[in-house]
Amino acid sequence: MPESSVVVQPDPIGSSRLQTVGLRTATKLFEQAAAEVPLPAAPRPVVIAEYGSGNAHNGLLPIGAGIAALRKRVRPEHPIAVTHTDIPDNDFSALFRTLRDDPFSYLRTDRATFASAVGRSYLGQILPSEGVHLGWSAWAIHWLSRMPSEIPDHIQPSYSADAQVRAAYARQAAHDWHEFIAFRGRELSPGGRLVVMTMGQHDDGRLGLEPLFDGLMRALSGLQDQRLLTAEELRRMRLPIVGRSEADFRSPFAPSGRFERLRITHLVVADEPDRFWQQYQNDRDATAFAKSWVGFTRAAVFDTLLEALDPADAARRSRLADALEAALTELLVAAPEPMPIPVAHIVVEKQQR
Repeated sequence: MPESSVVVQPDPIGSSRLQTVGLRTATKLFEQAAAEVPLPAAPRPVVIAEYGSGNAHNGLLPIGAGIAALRKRVRPEHPIAVTHTDIPDNDFSALFRTLRDDPFSYLRTDRATFASAVGRSYLGQILPSEGVHLGWSAWAIHWLSRMPSEIPDHIQPSYSADAQVRAAYARQAAHDWHEFIAFRGRELSPGGRLVVMTMGQHDDGRLGLEPLFDGLMRALSGLQDQRLLTAEELRRMRLPIVGRSEADFRSPFAPSGRFERLRITHLVVADEPDRFWQQYQNDRDATAFAKSWVGFTRAAVFDTLLEALDPADAARRSRLADALEAALTELLVAAPEPMPIPVAHIVVEKQQR
């Protein structure tokens, strides 16, 4: 699966689809980084890398804001190179259509900015050493690179009752974060910065979004009871995503506070407000609340869940997605609850020579 997830939330009051969870804070952090990092002299380009780009929507606003901040420091003709990275299976055609067509695309506002893409996993070195001045990653590193074990009793590992399963996924999460940071340490230029926004974790180990994950399990079990889904297909349905605590993020940097010449300059893990719930508190429209969350969920994880089905039967996959959407909507309408969303914002800086 791509090293990113859709976090663009359909909004019941019609605001921009680019308003994503935690994006405002992350954009400010990226702007600040762009205002402060050491820059190369012309004609060498300023290099921005996005790690886990998906369709590029998650990076449009922050990268655009970063470019605007850079333009206050360099001449209009100074080249800025933006490299979007993801695994080879990512839909790079969709990415380039986003950059061409989206009204928020940075290519529409800066003629000296040039876009390219790299189809390789960010769990290795994918860009030249010391060549990246600014790094950006949003809603990507919470996807694990592999599933270390089966999950016998849930679709998501942190909600499994099996302590060994939870421990195996925690080890995999630690490995992936270590590798991600290690290779960014090679790629960042001296003084370069990386801004990361991803899933956090509550102090008790919970990922958050409990009503949503509970609803998904209940909806899927109901589809199995209706014989729309087999027990084996349900067993194969997994979401290999994890949240991390502040201690998890700091682990590679212990005990000195530095790792691969990197140090954390900003780290906050906190619940973001559920704006769908806030809207529900105003209008008491449970259907709108449910449809907003289910629309987000379908875009974010339905494709991953439905990988358990026969890929040759596209019509059945579509029917099951519709049935799951309807079942989950019904459950959330019946019992609206706020969705706790722990989000981590991290800034990492590379030591200057």
